[in-house]
Amino acid sequence: MVSRREFLGGAGAAAIITSMPEAASMAHAGTVPPPLPANGRPFNPVVTLNGWSLPWRMNKGVKEFHLVAEPVVRELAPGMQARLWGYNGQSPGPTIEVVEGDRVRVFVTNRLPEATSVHWHGQRLPAGMDGVTGLTQPPIMPGKTFVYEFTARRAGTFMYHPHADEMTQMAMGMMGLWITHPKDPKFMAVDRDFCFLLAAYDIEPGAATPSVNTMLDFNLWTFNSRVFPGIDSLPCRLGDKVRIRVGNLTMTNHPIHMHGHEFVVTGTDGGWVPPTARWPEVTTDVGVGQMRAIEFTATEPGDWSLHCHKSHHTMNAMGHAVPTMIGVDQSEAMEKIGNLVPGYMAMGQHGMHEMATMSMPLPPNTLPMMTGEGPFGPIGMGGMFTTIKVRKDQKPGDYRDPGWYQPPPGTQAYEYQGDSAALPLQRAPDTAPAGDASLPQATRKPHAHGH
Repeated sequence: MVSRREFLGGAGAAAIITSMPEAASMAHAGTVPPPLPANGRPFNPVVTLNGWSLPWRMNKGVKEFHLVAEPVVRELAPGMQARLWGYNGQSPGPTIEVVEGDRVRVFVTNRLPEATSVHWHGQRLPAGMDGVTGLTQPPIMPGKTFVYEFTARRAGTFMYHPHADEMTQMAMGMMGLWITHPKDPKFMAVDRDFCFLLAAYDIEPGAATPSVNTMLDFNLWTFNSRVFPGIDSLPCRLGDKVRIRVGNLTMTNHPIHMHGHEFVVTGTDGGWVPPTARWPEVTTDVGVGQMRAIEFTATEPGDWSLHCHKSHHTMNAMGHAVPTMIGVDQSEAMEKIGNLVPGYMAMGQHGMHEMATMSMPLPPNTLPMMTGEGPFGPIGMGGMFTTIKVRKDQKPGDYRDPGWYQPPPGTQAYEYQGDSAALPLQRAPDTAPAGDASLPQATRKPHAHGH
């Protein structure tokens, strides 16, 4: 068994540590833009979407942080709270920001009901600081505090999470971001630098604690443990150079898609992508355990969607056993069931958009599947969805939501007021050879020629 003194690095290291830094905590789930660093090396701080950055203290040239692993209550969106595990009052935990070359010391106090550890995902560090319970360290037992100390050797975007009962602890929300800034604040500098983690939870309607044994059928897909419409917007000034860092600690990949602009992938877990290796995209796939940093110039004013392009990941509280009812006349059944269950609503005959417009009773602490109101009505989204709001008059450093965009005259889709039935319809010629067995006979109807 490794002794505590040996784990801390011997008598020399233990003699330096005379007290722990204060364990800061955050109760609300709003985005907290961090101030410029008050001490230590200068850097341009990131803005954690619906999160915050952990304060530190300087102790004889070492940057010291204090993480507390503990049960937390996280508001996923107004109307729903989840009982999760996290750090310093929230899930995900606070973002840790350091500078390349910093000597860093992190105190980790365990207030969970079981043992834990912290793995510094993607970092180059001594093996004994890697945070794998049983392999590189003893477990951090409930009520105990361990110390991790290493030099931040490589600039980039990293994550932290447990390597102890990982299936349970990560399913309960234990994760956070670590940003190592470059020594030169001008290197890869941007005007706005956003970051967030992708996480998934399976919480039954009416419940608040995730099912930790779920492998794939999650029903809540989140940006930083928030679902739309609870996810804040990403406000930008017209002309800003913008970076968005996305880390994925779910059980599947996520094609993150941005409207209105093209971007380039400038960073991965392995570091910065050389400019000659970048290409324009509007969607980038973020695999399990991976990170992607994308950059673009905000040249197009408006409210632009940012979301996962897996359609089930932009919905909440899905019932995976719900049958497809498209085309099924439910009027007779609705009348009979309505006599037994007042307020019953039959849905799905014409598609699912009515889920965004109809109000029906839900179990307590449960969100609608599709929700969110925009300036023109229901947005009909949930889960991994938010907006990038580009405005000409957004002040530098101002991250307040500017409200909804007002399209200039002539730049918005509108309803055609004429007779749609009178619009000319030009049919394409039927080029399928007669008797083509590859087409089902039921679909090979005689062609209607003429107009």
